Amino acid sequence: MNFLISTIPDIAIAFGIVYILIPIIFVIFRFLGIYTVVQEGTCHVYTLFGSVVGVLREPGLVILPFHLGINAFLIGLFGRRYVIDMRLDQRYLRSLPVNSEEGAPMGIGVWYEMSISDPVAFLFKNADPQGSLAANVSNAVVRTLSNMPLAQMLENRHAMSQAVRAEVSPKAAEWGYRLGSVYIRKVHFRDINMIRQIEAKVVNRLRQVTSAILQDGANRVDIITSTAERQAAIEFARAKAVRPQILGRALAKISTDPEVRDALFTILELQNLAESKARVILMPAQTDNRIIPALMAAQDGR
Repeated sequence: MNFLISTIPDIAIAFGIVYILIPIIFVIFRFLGIYTVVQEGTCHVYTLFGSVVGVLREPGLVILPFHLGINAFLIGLFGRRYVIDMRLDQRYLRSLPVNSEEGAPMGIGVWYEMSISDPVAFLFKNADPQGSLAANVSNAVVRTLSNMPLAQMLENRHAMSQAVRAEVSPKAAEWGYRLGSVYIRKVHFRDINMIRQIEAKVVNRLRQVTSAILQDGANRVDIITSTAERQAAIEFARAKAVRPQILGRALAKISTDPEVRDALFTILELQNLAESKARVILMPAQTDNRIIPALMAAQDGR
């Protein structure tokens, strides 16, 4: 316990040196212009008495007197430091008004990338370079894409993007920007009534195409059905025409044997009688005169 109590002052002194004194010393060193730290993706621009005295692009710890000379000790009092973000940025402009060659009011959405290539020009050649770049892109879209054929405007977006980029890049370079990819992301109609009319025409066209497809299918089915019926009628007629010939050949072959012939005709006669459902009276084979009185007596008795 005595040891812990005796070490409390040393711990307090170490804490004060590490967390209070050293940061204050670093702040004083930075204020005096002895060193600075350039973060990744940033750039430092130093001005003194209205003039640019140094630009630091490489990230890391930088000893300012090695780069700025004696001016490094004066910037903290009489100069200024600008920290610029050099990372790639992007922006999307929605529904820029453009008219096609046919007079249709169109809206175009443009997506573009930009990064700062010249920090000095970015700071001092334009008060609002980002807003000016957006306005320049918008004007370039209107200038380069107006009065284009509607079909080309809806289909050929790559050429439109290249035309806008070629129009904007020189002016963007003057303001310290390097223009990256430019892409026409969306081309749409701005007039609601025109959209409704196009939708109605598309629906009617779809109905016409559907009706034509159904009618064509029905016609093909009718053609197939009529063809099948015609071929079936031909085959049935051919069978009916061949049937007598086949029967004649079979009967001619049967007639060569008298016993088979008599048996066949007997069977056919009996079959015809059975199928006719006629009343048949069976009589004995005797042909004398006694059979008729017997039949008459049986008739009277019944």
